[in-house]
Amino acid sequence: MLLEVIVQTVEEAIEAERLGADRLELVSGIGEGGLTPSYGTIKQVLKSVSIPVQIMIRPHSYHFHYSSSDLDTMYEDVNNIISLGGTGIVFGALHKDNTINEEALKNIIQLSPELDITFHRAFDEVSSQEAAYLILNRFKQNVRRILTSGGKANCEDGKNSLKRLVDLSDRLQGPKILPGSGLTSTNIEWIHQAVGAEQYHFGKSLRTDQSFAKGFDKLAFDKIIKFKSSQ
Repeated sequence: MLLEVIVQTVEEAIEAERLGADRLELVSGIGEGGLTPSYGTIKQVLKSVSIPVQIMIRPHSYHFHYSSSDLDTMYEDVNNIISLGGTGIVFGALHKDNTINEEALKNIIQLSPELDITFHRAFDEVSSQEAAYLILNRFKQNVRRILTSGGKANCEDGKNSLKRLVDLSDRLQGPKILPGSGLTSTNIEWIHQAVGAEQYHFGKSLRTDQSFAKGFDKLAFDKIIKFKSSQ
């Protein structure tokens, strides 16, 4: 079982790795659901940790159907990451009818064949997650995982949908399902039993008082690590 943890700063990235995270999602503006971090933050984090770093590419939090200028900004941000030696990004774009924007995804992939893409929770806004998964499966060489709560508010509510997506992923050998939203050190065991994913995404539940303004809750972190080690 792989543990991905949200971080916003160099200090958080170093601490999360020390506490046992397997992979980081680097964002800014977590209060808006996560936005593209600054060039300087990306540079410092990439040179400060040894575990994989998936970097959010999201210029605003208004919606997931981006204008041409939004997309140009996103492509430039990806080029900056590539120039720093990064390969991991977190990206998602939809059309106004909430279908996958394949053209934007193709344009992102064309920037570098080495890109490791997490398609983010824009996936939770599509009308049919199975249909959307089949589209993303065409890009599985680069789209390695899909961050989702199963189309629901959190993973508890979406556990049945998540299980179906995990089964679909296993059957097609496509992008892995990365459950995220509402996961805690107290519910991960039964959610894992219900869903059976290979990796999970944690945010505020690993923070003191569930606040991103505070440091990591080491007891909660340790509990997750112990459970992970038992699998």
